[in-house]
Amino acid sequence: MNSNPDLPLTRGLIERGMADGMHTGAQVYTTLAGRPAGELAVGEARPGVPISDDTLMLWLSSSKPVAAVAMLQLVERGRCTLDDPVCSHLPEFAQHGKERVTIEHLLVHTAGFRWVDWGDVGTPWPTIIDRICSAKLERDWLPGAKAGYHPLTTWYVLGELVRRIDGRNYSDYVRAEIFEPLGMDNCWIGMPRERFLDYGDRIAPMPNTERPDLGVSRWSSETGVLACVPGANGHGPTRALVRLYEMLLGSGTRDGVRILSPRSVQRMTSRCRHGMFDETFKCVIDWGLGLLISTPQDGPPAPYGYGPGAAPDTYGHSGSQSSVAFADPERQLAAAIVFNGMPGELRHQRRVRTVLEALYQDLRLA
Repeated sequence: MNSNPDLPLTRGLIERGMADGMHTGAQVYTTLAGRPAGELAVGEARPGVPISDDTLMLWLSSSKPVAAVAMLQLVERGRCTLDDPVCSHLPEFAQHGKERVTIEHLLVHTAGFRWVDWGDVGTPWPTIIDRICSAKLERDWLPGAKAGYHPLTTWYVLGELVRRIDGRNYSDYVRAEIFEPLGMDNCWIGMPRERFLDYGDRIAPMPNTERPDLGVSRWSSETGVLACVPGANGHGPTRALVRLYEMLLGSGTRDGVRILSPRSVQRMTSRCRHGMFDETFKCVIDWGLGLLISTPQDGPPAPYGYGPGAAPDTYGHSGSQSSVAFADPERQLAAAIVFNGMPGELRHQRRVRTVLEALYQDLRLA
């Protein structure tokens, strides 16, 4: 494969989106078979501050697969199984029909408590967990038999499971067991305040470009960056996020460092949820463990896919109106794009699909 490291088509579309007010800039990073294939850092992180390769971007829901890696590590260590009821590790969760919810149900979005009022930025972690544990299962929802994307609730529960099973807070666990071993040194899900102050302008706030009057994402405030939000507030350079997918393509290993077994990687990246209608996205979407897997559709493409050039078994995760990170195992491609701007769902879906199509063309994969 002969890639084009300058990514001219991709850059052109990103710059056009900047001119149209969809984003202030973007980071792009790609590898093919573990070798750098193309990288971009375009535009501004904030007024007067250029985005560089080292700018820490907000991943939003592209943070979610980290929780799946953490749970599979604990499974490998014999601390739990994916079939365990959540309440076997978190007894107070066994309320209002949630007794049958398993760890796997959390990871594949079939648990059935999507819209719990857990609080907002700055709500203490114990309060969030208590509110979710006290919540009712959604009406007519049988865990495992019905599907719907859970934006935040189940990921808080996964974070609490890590804390209960391992003893470390989720933020500390993922730093020590995932980010640091993979060389993702400037990646965080819940950042210490001293590091937040040290980074300063290296952290790019995520603006709402659909409604500029609303300012930046709540996860871009100091409180939002410091909080631990397993499903939403990962921060780090885009090229570091790609390392997670290089590890998966390497069957759990990157640069000789193994953090998952090949069996766990296969389980995580296989279709654990297949052909189920998603009540949140209103279409059929297939899932691995914490990963959305390419799902061909009759009619319009499913949201948050990987573009028309992606192979059928491509897997990854996207962030709301902003980011996409994935691995295409057929091409041995690992890639991530983070746009610094949330322009609304419809504009973002068009934006990301056209940019991904251009990216495959730049990499001479289409």
